[in-house]
Amino acid sequence: MPRKVLTAAAAGPHQDGAIQIEVTLPVRQRRGETRGRLGSSPSQPGSPPLMTRITRLMALAIKFQDMVDRGEVRDYAELARLGYVTRARITQIMNLVNLAPDIQEQLLFASNLTGPNVPLFERQLRPIISVVDWPTQRWMMHDAVSGRLQS
Repeated sequence: MPRKVLTAAAAGPHQDGAIQIEVTLPVRQRRGETRGRLGSSPSQPGSPPLMTRITRLMALAIKFQDMVDRGEVRDYAELARLGYVTRARITQIMNLVNLAPDIQEQLLFASNLTGPNVPLFERQLRPIISVVDWPTQRWMMHDAVSGRLQS
């Protein structure tokens, strides 16, 4: 599909000097809609489930940490420059690697969770991330998820 097609609709200018130009642009599919139908389910039977945002952020944090460890990038500031985000945002994302390994695994496979057991947002995980003790993190995570189940 071409990006844009310009065609002249009139052979020459009109009496007032104006010309008419038609532009055809492809319609991009929006998130949450399928071709031809608005509001229908984005994942069709047999297609892989969509990843949640927290799953993508957790995977990104692990990938970024690996890049820093291997020396591909010098530090988080360089990651921020490469990603066109602030250093503060990179720090927020990278703090996810401070979670207990089982919580990281839970977040990585969060796309499998359905119903009221919806994964938390990154912002809601910040108090849990700020705790250094993994057993306390696990308790806080359990409390946060069970609190969402009751709502």
